[in-house]
Amino acid sequence: MKVLALLGSTRKNGNSEYLAKKIVEGTDHTVVSLTDLHIEPIEDLRHSEGGFSPVDDDYEKLVQLIEEHDVLLFATPLYWYGMSGPMKNFFDRWSQYLRDERFNLKEELTKKKAYVVITGGSSAKIKGLPLVQQFNYIFEFVNMEFADYMIGAGVKPGEIVNDIAALEKAERWNALFK
Repeated sequence: MKVLALLGSTRKNGNSEYLAKKIVEGTDHTVVSLTDLHIEPIEDLRHSEGGFSPVDDDYEKLVQLIEEHDVLLFATPLYWYGMSGPMKNFFDRWSQYLRDERFNLKEELTKKKAYVVITGGSSAKIKGLPLVQQFNYIFEFVNMEFADYMIGAGVKPGEIVNDIAALEKAERWNALFK
C-alpha cells in the first residue's frame, strides 16, 4: 500500500505535519508539502467556450503522484474554521483536471482511500467538524472512499504531543498502512 501525504500547512514542522509523518513512518510513502510547489489558483473557465487553458505550474506532478498511490492522506491545520489556503487551491484545481482528457482523474480517485488529519486550537475537535463534512462532500463528489479522519489539538508547533488520542490514532493508521 502506497501512501501520499499532502501537507497543507504554510508552517514547516507544525502539528498537522507532525501527525502526518507519524502516520506514514516506516510505510511506503511520499510526503509533499503543497507550499513547496508552485500551484496557481484556479481560473474557472468550465463554462467558457474554450474551457480551461493549460497552466504552467507543478500541479500535473501532483496528479501523477495521485495516480501512483493507493491512499491519500490530507493534512491541514484548521485555518479560520476551514482548510488551509494551499489545500483549498489543491482541491480547486480538480475542477480543471477532472475535465482534462489527458488524465482520467475522476476514475483514478475512485480507486483511492482518503484519510484526513486536521489540527487546531480552541475546541478544534468540535470546530473542525464542518471541515470534516467538507472533505466528505469532496470525496463523495468523486466517489472516493473517505476511510477516516482525526482532529488533533495543538496550536504552537509541538503541542500536538500532548494529544494522546490523536497520537494513538496515528499509531493505528500507521499499523494499517504497513
